[in-house]
Amino acid sequence: MNVQSLALLVDIVDAGNLSLAARRLKMSRANVSYHLAQLEKSVGQQLMRRTTRRLELTEVGLRLYQHGCIIRDELMAAKESVASLGKGLHGSVRMSMPTGFGGLVMSSWLIDFKREYPDISLSLLFENRVDDLLREEVDIAIRVMSEPPEQMVAVELARVRYVVCAAVDYARTHSMPAHPADLPHMPVITSAAVGRELRVSAYRGEESHQLTLHPTLASENFQFLREAVLGGLGVGLVPEYVVAHDVAEGRAVTSLTEWRLSVFGTRMYLLRMPGRYQTLATRTLIDFMVKRARAWSK
Repeated sequence: MNVQSLALLVDIVDAGNLSLAARRLKMSRANVSYHLAQLEKSVGQQLMRRTTRRLELTEVGLRLYQHGCIIRDELMAAKESVASLGKGLHGSVRMSMPTGFGGLVMSSWLIDFKREYPDISLSLLFENRVDDLLREEVDIAIRVMSEPPEQMVAVELARVRYVVCAAVDYARTHSMPAHPADLPHMPVITSAAVGRELRVSAYRGEESHQLTLHPTLASENFQFLREAVLGGLGVGLVPEYVVAHDVAEGRAVTSLTEWRLSVFGTRMYLLRMPGRYQTLATRTLIDFMVKRARAWSK
């Protein structure tokens, strides 16, 4: 057994199967399989159970994988430490964030981050998928949801409050909802629920209601939703941060303020994959985003 063998084991487990590991390592599948067999032969025990869908580690395989992760992380940390001698903090990070919160709130945070750490390269994706982390397209992702995926490491950043709102002129000439049950009968403007019905939960004390809405205007572009609400096209059901400034400036009003509304979840999480090495640049960005988000939510 050697360091290269343990590193190969880590790569295979992180990839999830031999074929994907081979593509990432730019090796043939047969070559990866051969080296895995040699590692098992040197240990004298089976390390993985192969099924048609995935690989399952044996107890021995799990222990070797854990040791392999530690060794890999220490080697990468040592390389980073040597490379950074005499230089400022540098590196690259790929981060994915929600289209709405990312564009309307986090953009200014990230500009501040770049001013503070100009040598860290950021690649930013504004989208709402979760599987990009699983496919290793990004290092970290920020998502609003009810519960984080079990296979990911999650840090709760903030709570997101949804509001029912409308332009002032619209509210003067149309009735605003007095109860959540009124919403299904109104022209609702909200974020899209692709491929499924839009279900909304409303809570007030011990009282709760489950609603199914059919929006007359739906989009994942929250800036567009804001403009549609201010344009008088209907009643908005959006996160509070989308229209907070407009409400403060008197351009929009809210209703059902005593109700707590949940559309796609009310918690914002920072997500990352377990066992994946976090560079110093990535850890610095994580700490920065956690601090900013928690200050914002106070």
